[in-house]
Amino acid sequence: MKRFAFLLLLIVGTCGLRAQSPDEGIPNSVNAATLVGAGRYNIMDTYLSPGSRVNYQGWALRVMDERMRFTRLADGHISRQHILQIDFSSLLNPAGTLREYAGFIDYTLGYHYHFRPAPSLTLLAGGGLHALVGGIYNMQSSNNPGSAKADLDLRLSGLALYRFHIKRLPLLLRLQVQVPFAGILFSPHYGQSYYEIFQLGNSSGVVKFASFHNKWALQTFATIDIPLPRLTIRTGFAGSLYHLKVNGIESHLNSCYFMLGIVKEFITVGGKRSRAGLNYRSAYE
Repeated sequence: MKRFAFLLLLIVGTCGLRAQSPDEGIPNSVNAATLVGAGRYNIMDTYLSPGSRVNYQGWALRVMDERMRFTRLADGHISRQHILQIDFSSLLNPAGTLREYAGFIDYTLGYHYHFRPAPSLTLLAGGGLHALVGGIYNMQSSNNPGSAKADLDLRLSGLALYRFHIKRLPLLLRLQVQVPFAGILFSPHYGQSYYEIFQLGNSSGVVKFASFHNKWALQTFATIDIPLPRLTIRTGFAGSLYHLKVNGIESHLNSCYFMLGIVKEFITVGGKRSRAGLNYRSAYE
């Protein structure tokens, strides 16, 4: 795991594109956004449906909190990004006779190096640490009604921020892609109950190394910031693909959301938040 962390930092630190220069004497602000979303979830888990690959689909809700700020790393060229997402979904099988519920907490801590190849375009490259915990509950299953999901991974991440105008209205487009490449995950063996793992102690092999051979995942964001007289609106789409094939179990968690929320830019001064009358350097520009 230490090798992967070192490789990630090496990739960020040795990028050779021309970087934008930070403005000296201007404080770094925090770009904070809170969004809510509605969308669709598609879940398949052979642990809950042994011998079959049944896809459950349904509506889902998401709450997302995102914060980004420049750090002092690499002379102020690297920003830190926090993304916390909480999902809940209610799903049905194709016949509409069986129901599942799913809930997940998803957190990403990322670091990105900023480049300015054009006046209106900023590119960010880096990666970070990602954690997922949650589970699926099948209302009709009697043997193993629940399937727990937990993993921790390192991932590569890239963003593009593009500024443009529609008439006199300035807009900011963000495109972001994250792909995990190494980590660990929890998974029971096919047919193994959680009673065997946690009560009887038969836990051999339930924590596995994860990479492209048994896990493939992709997380994307496409949003646009719309400034209004007293606030900024952020809207767009968030999507994720999450496929596992481990310990004889196949599963996927696929989702797509329409997101809408509010963006705030603030500066911490003496332990308090302030922005009135102050210039600031945003990591989102």
